[in-house]
Amino acid sequence: MPTLEKDPLVSSVMYRSRNPALSDSTFDKSAYSDAPWWDDQDSNMMTMEGTTEKTGILLIIIATTAIGTAMFMPESGLLAVIGVIVGFILAMVIIFSGSTNPALICSYSLCQGLFLGGVTWIYEQYFPGIGILAVVLTLAILGAMLAIYRAGLISWSKNLEIAVGSAVLAIFTIYLISIIGIFLGFRVPVIHDASPMGILFSLFVIGIASLCLVADFDFIERGVERGAPKQLEWRAAFGLMVTLIWLYLEILELLAKIAAVSKR
Repeated sequence: MPTLEKDPLVSSVMYRSRNPALSDSTFDKSAYSDAPWWDDQDSNMMTMEGTTEKTGILLIIIATTAIGTAMFMPESGLLAVIGVIVGFILAMVIIFSGSTNPALICSYSLCQGLFLGGVTWIYEQYFPGIGILAVVLTLAILGAMLAIYRAGLISWSKNLEIAVGSAVLAIFTIYLISIIGIFLGFRVPVIHDASPMGILFSLFVIGIASLCLVADFDFIERGVERGAPKQLEWRAAFGLMVTLIWLYLEILELLAKIAAVSKR
């Protein structure tokens, strides 16, 4: 079986995810300073089943923590704030250190569960039932994109990579400017408005996030095909969770916009 270390296509062609948690170096041995497990590939290789299992574990952690946080809001509001701050720090540590530590990745999921539980509770105060609907739509999109990908109806090509990558960069630049505007006293129009244009913007972002799922599927599948070490299943699951959390938040905002418009 070919190995990642010997394949010259790995860094230049195979792994082109737009997910910052799944960069080109994720499956590059040189990115890990101390990884004796890397060379034990014959008996300890990454599998699709193993990655799915670990993704399921992270989803359970997030869902359980989110439900628990929402049940005790607003008293647990401080925990939600701590969750978003610590979760961001852990994400940066995992991404930039190339960590595959299950405890660290599970801790990230726990913090995100605290944050998502608090955010969802806030939306629920204005639009009852929006949380469960957002969860259902997120899982439906995940299943649909996976089915489309497995059926071969869409593939992660170089052109698609450039288009999605450019869109993701533009979206996060707009969001960054919007956050800066909060502190400087100005706001970016449209993106958070409950208006037809605001809804179209949210639909566009959800479409891009959905395509990022295709990038993640392709990334994971090629890692399995190339015989990546089993420890990278945790990293792959973490990368997929980053995309799913983004998708869920965007769906939550879209539903809120639609609900607000319908009440007028």
